[in-house]
Amino acid sequence: MALSDNTRGALLMATAMAVFSCNDAMVKTLTHELSIPQIMAVRGVLTTALVFAVSVLLGARLSLRTFTHPLVLLRTAFELGATLTFFNALARIDFASAASIMQSLPLAVTLGAALLFREPVGWRRWSAIIVGFLGVLLIIQPGPEGFSSDALFPLAAVFFTACRDLVTRRIAAEIPTIHVTLFTSVVIMAVGFVLVMPTGGWHPISGFNWLLLVLTAIAVFCGYQTIILAMRGGEISFIAPFRYTSLIWALVIGVLVFGERPGMTVLIGAAVVICSGLYTFYRESRRAIDTAKTAAAPPASG
Repeated sequence: MALSDNTRGALLMATAMAVFSCNDAMVKTLTHELSIPQIMAVRGVLTTALVFAVSVLLGARLSLRTFTHPLVLLRTAFELGATLTFFNALARIDFASAASIMQSLPLAVTLGAALLFREPVGWRRWSAIIVGFLGVLLIIQPGPEGFSSDALFPLAAVFFTACRDLVTRRIAAEIPTIHVTLFTSVVIMAVGFVLVMPTGGWHPISGFNWLLLVLTAIAVFCGYQTIILAMRGGEISFIAPFRYTSLIWALVIGVLVFGERPGMTVLIGAAVVICSGLYTFYRESRRAIDTAKTAAAPPASG
């Protein structure tokens, strides 16, 4: 029985979220023995080699103009900030808590699009954004006893990732995605090598850690390619909410791999963030339908 485009897209999105969750778990494991810059450097070498090999197979011609395009440079800077802050979040706070805070990313992107690009956002979606960020506050517990400054790392990661996604929207379609990915990978690799010595120097890498580094490089590449296939295979309003399946994986991995026991406040906060995001997706889909109906309606006769 053939699957519909929406069903196939939803399965691909859920698969991508599982891959990314496993990647994050491997990175968190690596931070126990290796510094974050060393992980960035070694994984960067592996990812760069993989992306370059794929670009050669695809016959994509490398262009210096692509790599020096202002928007590509800006996107790479935000990607670097997102990598540094999220890796620190994985190293410093519970796996499930970091993943829960990252679920606010769609809300942050909607907020940024409204403020920077003047995209129309009605009072319902503004309300969903506010409620969603209140859910984030429940997760980080900003009280005198519950708050940890380490919770600022995933918040910063949300900011940088949202900025990256907003800039990506403005990159011209003629710039190949594989080139953007390759340049980003090279920059992250280079910055990792530069920061290795100031952050404690090079540490020996065991055979098990080499395996994890290779798997993370493959996982990141496969995850991004799977998302691209998912978003091109069906209706975005149907497929995008399946991003939230990553939280299920994060909770399971947190309990089974890292022995975490998320508190009720974290779970309630995560539920609030997800419900707010789902409502935002719903309102965006309704707005798209209404806009299409208006455009298709025949002009009123005089």
